[in-house]
Amino acid sequence: MGRGHRKTARMRASVPERVEQGGGDALRDPLRSKGRPLVVDVDEVMVRGSSVPADIASDSIRRLRAFAAAITASLGPQARSTHGADPSGFDPSRAQFDHDAVRFLLQVLGEGRPVYLCSETHPEPFVSAVSQHLGVFTAWAAAPERQLPAARRKELPPVLRQGFDYIGSAAVVLPDSASRLARPGRSESPAPAQVGMRVSMRSWLKLFRVHQYAKNAVVLVPLLTAHKFASGSAATSLLAVIAFSLCASGAYILNDLLDVEADRAHPTKRNRPIASGAIPASQAVGAMTLALVAAFAIAMSISIEFGGVLLGYFALTTSYSFWLKRIATVDVVVLATLYTVRVIGGAVAISVPMSEWLLAFSLFIFMSLALVKRYIELASQPDGAVLAARGYRVEDKSMIAILAAASGFNAVVIFTLYISSDTVRALYSHPQLLWVGCPILMYWIGRVMLFAQRGLIDDDPVIFALRDRVSWVALGAIGAIMLAAI
Repeated sequence: MGRGHRKTARMRASVPERVEQGGGDALRDPLRSKGRPLVVDVDEVMVRGSSVPADIASDSIRRLRAFAAAITASLGPQARSTHGADPSGFDPSRAQFDHDAVRFLLQVLGEGRPVYLCSETHPEPFVSAVSQHLGVFTAWAAAPERQLPAARRKELPPVLRQGFDYIGSAAVVLPDSASRLARPGRSESPAPAQVGMRVSMRSWLKLFRVHQYAKNAVVLVPLLTAHKFASGSAATSLLAVIAFSLCASGAYILNDLLDVEADRAHPTKRNRPIASGAIPASQAVGAMTLALVAAFAIAMSISIEFGGVLLGYFALTTSYSFWLKRIATVDVVVLATLYTVRVIGGAVAISVPMSEWLLAFSLFIFMSLALVKRYIELASQPDGAVLAARGYRVEDKSMIAILAAASGFNAVVIFTLYISSDTVRALYSHPQLLWVGCPILMYWIGRVMLFAQRGLIDDDPVIFALRDRVSWVALGAIGAIMLAAI
């Protein structure tokens, strides 16, 4: 009984308190409109799960942001000041609205009835922005910053005392003079057990970014370079790949949850499952937890040392999502390091020493690819723009291209020095054959740079390489050369 009374009070407190007269139009003037008013909750005009602004995010995202604050607090005062509040605010032009609902409200207005937008959960700036953006409401009201004393919020405004229709939450208790309507075009909310069933498998695959799993093939590199071709070592390396893949999925989901507003403003990232509303945030949090638990369970079954490497990988990628990706040049160094940690994890999993040559080569080649990725992002921006959530400007792209080329060809230099080292003579019977791989590697790096300059690589050069036939031929040729040199 007490709960129902409180909800009634909140409903009465959320009736329209900001009136926009709309000139002389009677349909926009509540004092001149004679039809039965219609009160609509703001959630009924928005696509569910896709339009909540950052400052009123779900409890799950609030907990994630609190976790982010705890992580960044451990990194020092600079981290805390950098993470800060979301500067973007709520932009209704980026939100997704239910077109059927808007058309229905226009029809109600056409009947001469006033339409009010209200909310007892969202703040006034949010409701006001939605009302002004859609332009179909007679007036709007929202949860005030300070709740009025009960004695001052018992009475309905005069315009609603004769009765009104309401479309919104079934938990809201209405006065006797009000009637609850079900808006045509929207089916009833499915039971919690059915929600997951309605999410397509394609959406789940996109959420986990299964197409990115191929990047974790670098975990197998130590297996190949150390010539550990026994079935036991191969099986362990494959388990390590699965662990890194699941851990990466957990990190991807966490990043998507934290960057949901920025993703909605991005021309392609707005189609990601969380940003588009295909998967609710609460289900995404559950999927993230499941992926991380499975990843570390597999890691610990391999060895404690490998579990430590995976934990370090997750800590670094989490720091990247929360803070490091916003610092120019630091972000690409971290990306290169994350790839290199995968290689280190592959060596630790099969208990082979990590080659210093392989470590140096990995850092430089992946640094080059990370810089190419930033160059592609900058090249797609208009002149004078600043890359969102990054510390780069468009005019930086020429320097980024120079650094990418320098890093790539430094990797080639390291490979040539490796061929001349005593390490190669101990592993290969014909090490001189490895020199044939150098021009192939130089050609591939130059080709990636040229394609990026011409705008032929959409986003990630690693994904481009995995889909590019020439890249596969180059990789296969280098692999064949290495096998022939054994």
